[in-house]
Amino acid sequence: MQQDGLSGAEKRIYMEIDKLTQQVLDKIDDTGFTQEGAYNLRYNGYALCHGDTEHIKIKKREDGNQGINVYISGEAKGETVHIPVVIAASGMTDLVYNDFYVEEGAEVTIIAGCGIHNSGCDDSRHDGIHTFHVGKNASVLYAEKHYGEGEGEGGRILNPETRIFLEENAVFTLDTAQIKGVDSTVRKTYVEAMEGAKLFVTERLMTHDAQTAVSDMDVVLNGTGSSAQIVSRSVAQGSSVQTFHPKAVGNAGCHAHIQCDSIIMEHAKVSSIPEINANHIDAAIIHEAAIGRINSDQVVKLRSMGLSEEEAESVIIEAFLN
Repeated sequence: MQQDGLSGAEKRIYMEIDKLTQQVLDKIDDTGFTQEGAYNLRYNGYALCHGDTEHIKIKKREDGNQGINVYISGEAKGETVHIPVVIAASGMTDLVYNDFYVEEGAEVTIIAGCGIHNSGCDDSRHDGIHTFHVGKNASVLYAEKHYGEGEGEGGRILNPETRIFLEENAVFTLDTAQIKGVDSTVRKTYVEAMEGAKLFVTERLMTHDAQTAVSDMDVVLNGTGSSAQIVSRSVAQGSSVQTFHPKAVGNAGCHAHIQCDSIIMEHAKVSSIPEINANHIDAAIIHEAAIGRINSDQVVKLRSMGLSEEEAESVIIEAFLN
């Protein structure tokens, strides 16, 4: 952030914002956010800084909505885009629309995520609607982490919506994780896949205390040879409530596999409602769902190695989610 021309007091404020922002960024961006390459950092409802590369351009939307359009050239090979969001204001609601246009043959990694630091009494909320238009033979890895922190009583609310449209033979890997501290989330994912397109989804989610989480996912396989592999793993602690509803629709000769596994602890509640629909004789769709408590034999084994019961459970949970 530019600090030229600021008073001493203003510089101290910016330094504190920088420190807090970096603290949250470290949680939601495993690779380390830097102001290099293609990036856009959204802070408290506006674009704080951004950069382009030869093959990746980021433009402000011109349709009246908050957000950006990201244009990824087919010549992009192995490049990375960072688009984190940080909210550090109590009582703020941020609604943003980000569209990604990935040209034929591109290979790109997009690292997103949102972190909320709320030290106030009012709810802070971010709703991010991300739409991906993925060209033929393109490959996209989209990683998104959500995280909440702060000593305030106000809620930390995150409602991501992801829309993915895959052209012929495109490959899309969606890796989403909710780490901790998010009081309420409604996650919506919609995917359409054409001929030969492949979708890989890994969803990891943890809730505790009285938190709630809903994940609705609709995958529509329209093309011959298209496929989807969806794996959802969650841990529900305290009195939290989780609901999962993944749905796969086969409209052609295709293959899909849905797997939902959850660990339930204390007084939590988990509902897993996988749904499959075959509208073609060659559509092969499988679903699996399992909910259960931590394996007591694993706890006993780890305790025999000197760990406390709490430490043993933490090790098991970390291994399960990763």
